Amino acid sequence: MTPRPATAADFPFIRRLAGHPDYEPFITDENEAALATYLAEPTSLLQIWETNGQAAGFALWCGINAPSGAVELRRLALAGTGGGKGLTFVRALTDFGFQNLKAQRIWLDASAENPRAARVYQQAGYTLEGRQRAHWFRPALGRNVDLLLFGMLRSEWQG
Repeated sequence: MTPRPATAADFPFIRRLAGHPDYEPFITDENEAALATYLAEPTSLLQIWETNGQAAGFALWCGINAPSGAVELRRLALAGTGGGKGLTFVRALTDFGFQNLKAQRIWLDASAENPRAARVYQQAGYTLEGRQRAHWFRPALGRNVDLLLFGMLRSEWQG
């Protein structure tokens, strides 16, 4: 998979993934105006990841160039799942964050009701650092869910 910066033309793809029934309980779907703010914000990077020239996933990075070196992988999704694609994608994202964004720490979160994501993050080398109980209201579920916090330090990364 190869990353490239997203453009406004990619917003329908991003929103289609975020609104997919498998992802909707776990990914925030933002409108085009909200997505456009990430394109304009120098501390954010909205990416499309392609396979054979076709959009295969997206990722949103936030907090780039923070004095702490902590970079948030705020959102990610793949168009196709299964067969280890998620783990490969998360590892590629992690490598990108440490190599290209010069992160000292990468962190991300996941709904506690998404054990598949939590398992992938841990298999990729992320440490479960905390749990925020009943923290995140999910409209698709109609209730709050626990939020799991994961992180990896540059010294733990094996790029």
